[in-house]
Amino acid sequence: MLSERIRKLKIFFICGAILIAGASLIYSHTLIRDLYAEEVSKMEVWAEAMRSLTVADETTDLNLVLKVINSNHTIPVIVTDSQNNVLAWRNLSNAPQGSDSLQILRSQLQRICQEGDSMKVEIPHDSLCVHYEESVLLHRLSLFPYVQLSIVFVFVVIAFMALMAFKRAEQNRVWVGLSRETAHQLGTPISSIMAWIEVLRETYPEDELLPEMANDVQRLQLIAERFSKIGSAPELTVQDLCPVVTRVANYMDRRTSKKVSITVVPPPHPLPVRINAPLFEWVIENLCRNAVDAMHGQGSITIRLSAVATGAHIEFTDTGKGIPRKHFKTVFRPGFTTKQRGWGLGLSLARRIISKYHSGRIYVKSSEPGVGTTFAIDLH
Repeated sequence: MLSERIRKLKIFFICGAILIAGASLIYSHTLIRDLYAEEVSKMEVWAEAMRSLTVADETTDLNLVLKVINSNHTIPVIVTDSQNNVLAWRNLSNAPQGSDSLQILRSQLQRICQEGDSMKVEIPHDSLCVHYEESVLLHRLSLFPYVQLSIVFVFVVIAFMALMAFKRAEQNRVWVGLSRETAHQLGTPISSIMAWIEVLRETYPEDELLPEMANDVQRLQLIAERFSKIGSAPELTVQDLCPVVTRVANYMDRRTSKKVSITVVPPPHPLPVRINAPLFEWVIENLCRNAVDAMHGQGSITIRLSAVATGAHIEFTDTGKGIPRKHFKTVFRPGFTTKQRGWGLGLSLARRIISKYHSGRIYVKSSEPGVGTTFAIDLH
């Protein structure tokens, strides 16, 4: 099915994105590790220069030693003696100043000892300890891949949302155009059939079949009216839900197999909610037809209505073949169907009517293969 191919394509792109992100992070970490190893080598030379400066005498040429020491402009470093007294420091993020300089040095030394590295340099009668951490440049470089991937991820999410919004808008235009064109095409033949029924009534006033024919034509007119309402804001009025559901159930019961029973279980009191009756009846009809198809013309349908704190709750239970759990959400997608000649539009239309026009919710509450399915509708 098309939806299955789209799902596999999404999985392919997601896996590809994860692989690209993973490869980028691995390469960045390898590069950062190599740069850090180079900084460690520089600190070894710097530590040796400090040792040379400490043990220097009058004959020692300090030009090269001082040049090596002063060449470190990026790596934070603190030099201590064997008693952990601070002797020198360089490139600290918070340069010690004023009366709190010793305290600042101690706190920074503690931080570098915890997060960085150190190396010991032996000198006569004592030793030096060089404490250092990665340079600010290397730290920023280590964060760059994550920042870059985050920006790309945000951009992709925004682009995906915009694409989905455009797709939904295009689908809405197709829905509206198809619905209104269908209503327009049905209008003329329905009017003609209604006129012929009136002619037949005058010719055969006692015919028992004419009232049923008139009811079916009125039903066709109602269907055309429903299609014409798709795409426009429907008018919602407060109505008792029980008579509306009962009317549809009775109509469907007369036009299905005698082996199928449709039962409505109303609450003890009226259930007033804001609905558009023609569109809401359409939802109940779609659920009834799907249930009859799932039961292969034999079984029972039970519609339970109840009042809840947020409004009304309807449970629609059949004794059909059931729905696998993995398809609980998929069944509402346009085009999804298990019938050989189905269009997969019934439940999609039902969800559109309930969620968009009635601000409600329709979902599969439970289902067991071979036992049946329960759909639930929440109206506010």
